[in-house]
Amino acid sequence: MQWDYFIYFAFLSAALWLMAAILAFKSNNYGKPIALTIAGIIIFSLFIAGMWISLERPPLRTMGETRLWYSFFLPVAGLVTYIRWKYKWILLFSTLLSFIFICINLIYPDIHNKTLMPALQSPWFAPHVIVYMLAYAVFGVATIHALYFLIKPDNMEKESSGMAICDNLVYVGYAFLTIGMLFGAIWAKEAWGHYWSWDPKETWAAVTWMAYLIYIHFRLHKPAKKKTAFYLLIFSFILLQICWFGVNYLPSARGISVHVYG
Repeated sequence: MQWDYFIYFAFLSAALWLMAAILAFKSNNYGKPIALTIAGIIIFSLFIAGMWISLERPPLRTMGETRLWYSFFLPVAGLVTYIRWKYKWILLFSTLLSFIFICINLIYPDIHNKTLMPALQSPWFAPHVIVYMLAYAVFGVATIHALYFLIKPDNMEKESSGMAICDNLVYVGYAFLTIGMLFGAIWAKEAWGHYWSWDPKETWAAVTWMAYLIYIHFRLHKPAKKKTAFYLLIFSFILLQICWFGVNYLPSARGISVHVYG
């Protein structure tokens, strides 16, 4: 599978996701939106599988390749949220966010080749990054909810489960984030002889992990302060973006961090 084919798989998937979002708004028939979303996810996954085979390695080495997985997991997280809580608007928001990352990849594609440094030739490489991308996608959907309810607070009052959705998504995302960190620690021990070295990327990963832990504790002890919780959730997501790709632009990481995408 060549990267040149990405545009066809991506836009076909996005078209199916958009159709699903429109149907979700226009009718109470949940079957068709779910089926169309799943069809788009399958098509997108076929491209990822094809890239994996052609590259002879997991497509997880470059920033563009991680964006590929993020574009894939966002509709997955949106679909699970839609099935569980029946929010008609979530499919549209997750589709739009996924489409943004698809367009970024089309405009700024990274070089996709078979080169893989020895440290990345570990069985922990793929599960570490994939679990992290899944966590990032779940946190992305939680942030979408926070923004939505901040813009339209009356809707949250009408939906008694509004705040609970954010909490549940954060719990799931936090679990995956923790598992991803544990995978990374095992991988680091195998590759470099130590579990943790306070590399700039690792430092920001710890900061992000603590930020979401603070959100969880804040919700447990200050359940009435919903607006503050939403702002805290959005701030945590900003820290996550710094951890994901912002570290690449930090002077402290250039030429030093082994986690800078290249």
